[in-house]
Amino acid sequence: MSDNKTDRPEVPDGAGRPAGSTGSTDPNRSTDSGAASPSPSASSATPQAAQATQAPGSGEAAQRASTDSPESASTITPDAAGADSSGGGTDEEPPTPKAAPSASTVSEAAGEAAQAREEAERAVARQAAEAAARAAATGAGKPQVPIEVAAAADPEVPAATLGGAKPATPQAAAPRAGAAPAGFGQAPDFSAQNPPPPGALPPESPRYLRPSDSAWSVFGRIVAARARQLFDRAGQRITQRTLRIGVSARIFHPEPGAQGLRGKTLQYLEESIAHWVMSRDVIVFMIPTVGHQGMLHPSNIRLRDYAKHLDGLLLQGGADVSPQTYAEVAPRPEWPGDRVRDMYELELLHEFVESGKPVLGVCRGCQLINVAFGGSLYQDIATDVPTAGVHVSEHYDQHRHAITFPEGSSLASMFPGRREAIVNSIHHQAVKTLGRDLTVEAVSAGDGLIEAVRYRRAPFVVGVQWHPEFHRAGGPELLDCTPLLDNFLRSARETRF
Repeated sequence: MSDNKTDRPEVPDGAGRPAGSTGSTDPNRSTDSGAASPSPSASSATPQAAQATQAPGSGEAAQRASTDSPESASTITPDAAGADSSGGGTDEEPPTPKAAPSASTVSEAAGEAAQAREEAERAVARQAAEAAARAAATGAGKPQVPIEVAAAADPEVPAATLGGAKPATPQAAAPRAGAAPAGFGQAPDFSAQNPPPPGALPPESPRYLRPSDSAWSVFGRIVAARARQLFDRAGQRITQRTLRIGVSARIFHPEPGAQGLRGKTLQYLEESIAHWVMSRDVIVFMIPTVGHQGMLHPSNIRLRDYAKHLDGLLLQGGADVSPQTYAEVAPRPEWPGDRVRDMYELELLHEFVESGKPVLGVCRGCQLINVAFGGSLYQDIATDVPTAGVHVSEHYDQHRHAITFPEGSSLASMFPGRREAIVNSIHHQAVKTLGRDLTVEAVSAGDGLIEAVRYRRAPFVVGVQWHPEFHRAGGPELLDCTPLLDNFLRSARETRF
């Protein structure tokens, strides 16, 4: 074979190459491994000796040893220093003919290859043991990322070249960032029980539950709360409902021999009394008499039904109280009073008192309250009390006189800071003997006649001798009786149930 031949020998890279061959014809060119020039004994080896010494597969083992094992760097032939990446000679000079390797070199390479294979197998076994330990620590059966996946994801991980084994690296066991979690894509197991992790549940019951709470006690509180809500709504509807105040009727009795309306019984109320009560946004109802045995239209309605459905009673003025009502005889035939109205209003008064509803009497109403509780009346002030002042005149509601409020009376608290006031006076009868459980609320300033009374055993049963509906609200002269009306309506609202 000529030394000037430029063709590269068709031998595998690193296999069958003489140990002493170089990649250059310059004898003074040194190799990267620092090996000496080829010895004569290497060139004198016969091919039969090389074939006898080299075992089958020794070329593959030498190749693996020359590429994988660090210790094999000392056995690389001098021509490896000048070889290019393809395993041939350098591009500067053509390679020289290769001599056959010696038996010692081949046997040494085979031993190193076997040693490298054993080390790789031990590394694989150690990696498998570490993986099993990690699986036992993190959960049995948890899939791990294969070594091939880690190697493909990280270019720095070297590929396996020795005996099909993969190098044991830390990247091979740990999953790469962004990889799918374990068990991703598998069908869910609905039969598996997944208890909450430790610490997920509170160590004790919530603070809003009592330690002694049971299911029934909590249910009872829920029902009670719902009931309170319903009662509150019902109470709001009742308390916010407009007040209904009943006014007793005046009665016009038919005149003997008269025709038309004068021959009929009429029941009516004076306009001012209704407007006075309605000034506080109150609905006013006139309460008629009840005919239990009416020949034309009998009815089962009783006066107690009015007391049940109305919130308060106002007894308006009118005719005198009959002397028969308080067991006396009229001194004059022109003062018989109205016995029919007395019986009607007395029953109405007692029904409202028994129902706990407030009652306010005006003029005749004040006298009727006194008679209802056993008191009596002066049938004519001028005749019975000659020293008394004038309490009635032809001026009607324009006539007035002064009154005083006794210390501790309820009227004194209604009009704080006032001990005297001016009121109208339209009556010729007055309270004589005070009825039981009644207190004096006001007296006439000149003669001391009783001008107002209150029943102590009821929330509000008050009678005044003057006509508060004739007093202009906020008037500069007469007493403004708006506080009296407000107290009456306040009691009606509080006792409406």
